[in-house]
Order: sequence, then structure tokens, then C-alpha cells
Amino acid sequence: MIRAPGPSDSPPLDLKAETLCELFQARVRLTPAREAYRQFDAESQQWRSYSWADMGSRVQRWRAALQREALTSGARIGLLVPNSVEHVCLDQAALALGHVPVPLHVIDNPESLAYVLADSGASLLLVNSPERWAELAPYQARFPNLKRVLHLTGAGDTAAAGVSLPLDAWLADAQLAPPPADRSTSVTADALAAIVYTSGTTGRPKGVMLSHRNVISNVNAIMAAVRVRDDDLFLSFLPLSHTFERTVGYYLAIAAGASVAFARSVQLLMADLAAIRPTILVSVPRIYERAYAALRESVDRHRVGRRLFALTVSIGWRQFEHIQGRAPRLPLLGRLIAPLLDRLVAAPVRARFGGRLRAAVTGGAAMAPDTARPFLALGVPLLQGYGMTESSPVIACNTLEDNDPVSVGRALPGVAVRIGDSEELLARGENVMVGYWQRPEETARARDPDGWLHTGDQGRVDGGRIYIKGRLKDIIVTSTGEKIAPADVEAAIASDPLFDQAMVIGEQRPYLAALVVLNHARWARQAQDLGLNPDDEADLDSDPARRSVLERIRAALQAFPSYATPRAVFVSREAWTVANGLITPTLKPKRAAIEARYAAEIAELYRGH
Repeated sequence: MIRAPGPSDSPPLDLKAETLCELFQARVRLTPAREAYRQFDAESQQWRSYSWADMGSRVQRWRAALQREALTSGARIGLLVPNSVEHVCLDQAALALGHVPVPLHVIDNPESLAYVLADSGASLLLVNSPERWAELAPYQARFPNLKRVLHLTGAGDTAAAGVSLPLDAWLADAQLAPPPADRSTSVTADALAAIVYTSGTTGRPKGVMLSHRNVISNVNAIMAAVRVRDDDLFLSFLPLSHTFERTVGYYLAIAAGASVAFARSVQLLMADLAAIRPTILVSVPRIYERAYAALRESVDRHRVGRRLFALTVSIGWRQFEHIQGRAPRLPLLGRLIAPLLDRLVAAPVRARFGGRLRAAVTGGAAMAPDTARPFLALGVPLLQGYGMTESSPVIACNTLEDNDPVSVGRALPGVAVRIGDSEELLARGENVMVGYWQRPEETARARDPDGWLHTGDQGRVDGGRIYIKGRLKDIIVTSTGEKIAPADVEAAIASDPLFDQAMVIGEQRPYLAALVVLNHARWARQAQDLGLNPDDEADLDSDPARRSVLERIRAALQAFPSYATPRAVFVSREAWTVANGLITPTLKPKRAAIEARYAAEIAELYRGH
């Protein structure tokens, strides 16, 4: 049962929802006139608003069309479209009919998508355009269960014997049919609400089965920890194929009666932040790392600006620590100049995020304290949390009143945590997955007979707070016996705006080496200072270029021990992408693939050792 906060002057609303379809229907019934979603209309070049009543009518129409497909209950429904009203409509229509949404990564490559469609046995797929389907059509023999492909734009595919249809035509046919019977009442809390495929950094992705009970329990727990109001406005830009966005940026907003605006793209994120001015932002650390790198670059150009920024962060951090009860009040001089510094330095930074943020929730990866601290000092309310797809996904989070950016906060209500063998963090609760789709052996390894989820992360619990130390399998052990968590080193390197991507290696080797992808614009300026041609591959591989890059890496890692600082570097301007198979759709490096791609270059980094 969901207990949703009402307006600030009223008690919580009892939505009496045990499934996600009941949750949506209750929201439509309780607040039909309020804004549900906001989406940019390319034709009119304006943002369009949709009320909950609008969404209820649209979902009913999609349900009727989907019911005409006569799929068996539990059929898997693929969603390969950006975050949008259309994504919500198909998701809700599928849930109400007892089907299982399978959200797919929009930026994934055709080979990987074909694997997911085949593994899940998807019966219906929604894509953005006929062109996107054309990329997948050559793989059709791998997923014979797929009977219908819908696309948001373009004409139908007559060559595929009617498999492919424009969405408008599919919905128009449904208008001729009688309204569907209400099958949502037969959907139980233990029915599957999604199969979400993990990123697959070390192998084929696995389908995580999440039930309605899993997700509803997680929404309930989040709402008990972080108050979300019905006048909040989310900006949704993390893909809805990511469970973090799915639960926190989508279902949580329905429970609270908040509005969600769908960002146009990551490239237009800053413009959308200024236009939408959200109160809640759900993100991953990389967004803040890039924003901080750009901020530092602009500040460092002027000595006065650099000193002013440092003073603002210093005073702002003291204020933040005082509010959190961990530091005494600022001295009088600090309290007197703080408003001026806020107006000159901090307020413009907050304005880049729209100027109204109440909570900037981040998860999906660890955030470096050196990034979190300045933003918190400048008044950007960063709340780091922790979880994984297998836990629906949130296990723990910080709150506005109890925020320690070095930790990932405390376990959510109803979620138990403990430290197991090899310092592995274990979690248990109703939010823990049903299991992996068609992989009982791997399910048994991930969730033990007592219901404890083995996260694969090393951690410690101190005073109720959870601190993540690194991945069990992602620890590099050099031939000298030193143990290094590569994610921490890579995050520190990537905080330098010269580097777009970074990966360190060194397993059973005498020292660490780094593979980095340079930012084109910033390398052009660096190369000019070194007297090099930024477009010349020979200059990129020259001793002056490597020495300069290593100096930047050492500067970024000055707080790390010497053995955690790379002694050699391979420099590239070729980005690691999903298309070339070097990163996952959630932007994590595929270590084995990168090492294989650059095997010759890596061998050269260790030549003679």
C-alpha cells in the first residue's frame, strides 16, 4: 500500500495500491487535473503539458490496442524509445494487461539488442523510427517470438508481412474496438513488473526479474526517507531502461503526484534545466563531474575568480557541516560575508541547474568526495544513494537532514544490511529481485536461501551509515601485491576536463598504467601550449604529449598513494562508445573489450618489465 504525501498543509493520500497499475489508476482518479508530464513538441517547438486525466485516457487507448494483439498474459513487451509520454503509455498498458515490460537501452547496438529480444522472448517492440527497426530486422531469425513492431514515426513495413506498423495506425485501429475489460484487478503484487537487463561489463547481460511488490516496496521506502511533494517537478533524462530512473524518476513521481518533464537529450540538458527549472533531479555522478570540470576550467582562468571560488566553497562547506550538526557555527566575519559570496559565486552555479533544486539525487556509481563537497558547499543539494538493479534498485540513501557525502547514507526502512565474507555488503528486503530470467543457477549465487542479496561490493557499516569500499571483482592486484580499486582512480582522472574517459590496468603487472581518451577541444589548447599539432597522431604519441598527460594524471591523483598512480599512459582521441563495443549502455567501461582492443599498445606500456 502506498502512502503518498499530499500538499504541504494536508495529510498523506492513501492510494491503496499494491501494484504499479493500481498506483497509476489511483493517481489518475485522485488528481485528474494536475500536471503529470511535460514533453517538448518538435513540431510546435514548445513544451506540451499532459494532465493525469489526459494520461488516463491515453493509457486506456493503448490498452485497447495492445489487447487486440491477443498476447498471452505475461508476454514480454520491448520498449526501445527515449523517455517520453509514449514510453509511459505502453508501460502502463502492458502492466494493466498482465504483460511484462522489457525496457531496452536506446543507445545500445543492434547485436546487443537482438540478444535481449531473443533472451526475453519479446512479443511486441516499440521503436523510435522505421530506420531503427531496419537496423534490427536482419537479426529477426534470432527472435521469432516478435510478432509486432511499432514505430513512433514513418510509414509501415510491407516487406515484413505486416509486422511493422506506425503507432498512429495501430492506435486508430483500436478505436474501432470496444473498451477492454479491466484485467488490472487480476494482476497480483507478485506478478512481474519488468525484466531489466543489466549492463553486462564482463559478459552477456542478465535479465533481472522485478515484481510489482519489489518496486512498490522500494517506492514506499524511498518516500519514508525522502519527502517528495505533489508540487515537485522532476527532470527525467537518465534512460528509463535504467532501474534507478524507472523507480525514482517515474514510479515515485506517480506515487507522490509530482510532475515529470522529459529532457530532450543529454546534449540539451543545460538548456532544459534552465527552461524547466526542476525541483528534483535524478542523475549519475558523471553529470556532476563534467559540470564541475567545466566550472573549474572557467574559474581557473582568473586568479581573483579562483580565490573567490575557493573562499566561497570553504565558507559554504563550514555552513553545510554546521547544518548537519558536525561543525560549530561560522565566526561572525564568515556569517557577514557569506550572503555576498552566495550572490556572486554560488547562486550563478545553482542557476545552471535551474535555481530551484530541492534534491539532486545521484546513484549508479560512486561520487568522488572532491566533486560532491564543492556542490554541497555551493548549495546544490546532492544526495548520494546506493543500490543495484537487483534491489529495485535503492538500498540506501542520504537525506537532506542527514547527509554525509563520503557515505551512501543509511539503509532504507524495511531494508536490512550486513557485512558478509570478504567484507561483502549483503542486503535483504521486499525490494530484492525475484531472480534472473531463465538463470536459476545465477539467481542462487546472487540471492542466498535466507534471502540475502550478495551485492558484489565491499563495504562497512559504521553508526548505521554505509560506506562502499569497492567491487569484490574489480580490485587490481599488482605483481608487487598492492591492491587498488580502479573505479576510484578512474573517477579522479576523469575529474580533469582534459580526459573524457579513463581506465587503469595493472592486474599482476608491476605498476598501474592508464588508457585515456582526450577531450578534443581541451587537447587542442594543450597541444598548442606544447608546440604540437593536435590533429597529428605522431605528435599525440610523442614523449612531450605523454609526459604532459602523465603530469595531469599525477596532479589529479595527488591524494592517492604512489602505487595507485599510473606510471605509463596510452593516449587516444577515439571515444569508447556503445557502438564500438567498449562501454555498456550505462557508460561503464567493458574492461576486457578495451584491453583486447588495445592489446598491442598495452604490451608496449610494459615493455621491458
